[in-house]
Amino acid sequence: MKIGVLTGGGDCPGLNGVIRAIVNRGISTYDDTILGYWDGWRGPLEGRSETLTLARVRDILPLGGTILGTSRTNIADPERLATVIAQLQADNVDALIPIGGEDTLGVALRLAEAGVQVIGVPKTIDNDLSGTDVTFGFTTAVQVAVEAVDRVRTTSASHHRGLVVEVMGRHAGWIALQTGLACSAVATLIPEVPFDLDAICGLVAASIQERRDAIVVVAEGALPRAGTIENDQGGAVDEFGHVQVGGIAEFIAKEITRRSGVETRSVVLGHVQRGGTPTAYDRVLATRFGVAAVDGLHQGKTGVMVSAQGSAIGIVPLAEATGTLRTVPRQLIDEVGAILGIDSADMKYK
Repeated sequence: MKIGVLTGGGDCPGLNGVIRAIVNRGISTYDDTILGYWDGWRGPLEGRSETLTLARVRDILPLGGTILGTSRTNIADPERLATVIAQLQADNVDALIPIGGEDTLGVALRLAEAGVQVIGVPKTIDNDLSGTDVTFGFTTAVQVAVEAVDRVRTTSASHHRGLVVEVMGRHAGWIALQTGLACSAVATLIPEVPFDLDAICGLVAASIQERRDAIVVVAEGALPRAGTIENDQGGAVDEFGHVQVGGIAEFIAKEITRRSGVETRSVVLGHVQRGGTPTAYDRVLATRFGVAAVDGLHQGKTGVMVSAQGSAIGIVPLAEATGTLRTVPRQLIDEVGAILGIDSADMKYK
């Protein structure tokens, strides 16, 4: 077969592991030709690609980012979709493996419905794709966040100062939740549960008095209870219509200082979480995903996504994977909410 591969949306650790596995499995097992499209959907849209060889991918497993580049280009428009399909046909591509999150795989579903043989690979550090228990890049992002919090805690204690650490998570609080648990944060704020700022102020003040430091972990998409404070999260939007969030940590830090008198600063980890070397777990998961995608194509599967199901790698329909977001469930909040300073009664996602 001639297989096309591309990486779309935000970069994350492990993308190169998937690319390497696809090339190795395709060439070594099936004598396939692998065509890598540059910069996400922009590659087939503009006809930019390269043939990937074993030598090209030999040393890329530990590298962060993606050797193919990425973009947030949306081709859902019928004219753009037709252009991409025509380019795939011109390149004699038999099947396509898009690696991405809900937006990239949503486009993949459109292609499958148009008759293109497609198997998606789930990618998002937010860990919010349905149909898979975990996505590669997530454990690396959590590890980066935990190491950062461990470092700033010493500054918090030295200055008797509160610190609000902002991590990624637009709609799902998985990174914040695991970081908060691993770092004993006094409060962890996630998009699934609107927060009470007065309660947070009390927790920070008590922690400073009792143990000199106070760390609050907040997901970038977290919001206060309705009517408790004014906080505008509006901003520019990308091609998929997503508002560019961020900056909530600075707002919260200023409010804690004003309301409680405890000097509080903010730290925004931002893209630091997405870059750098992937953890061993993410390298292995990415490799298994890539192998499963190539095998699935040779088994005639299409319109599906590879997924982690417990310790096994399975296959789920793309429609199932992109239909709803995988958010933090009430059961987990009931289990660990008291430790995180979260009340499940406030959850907006039932």
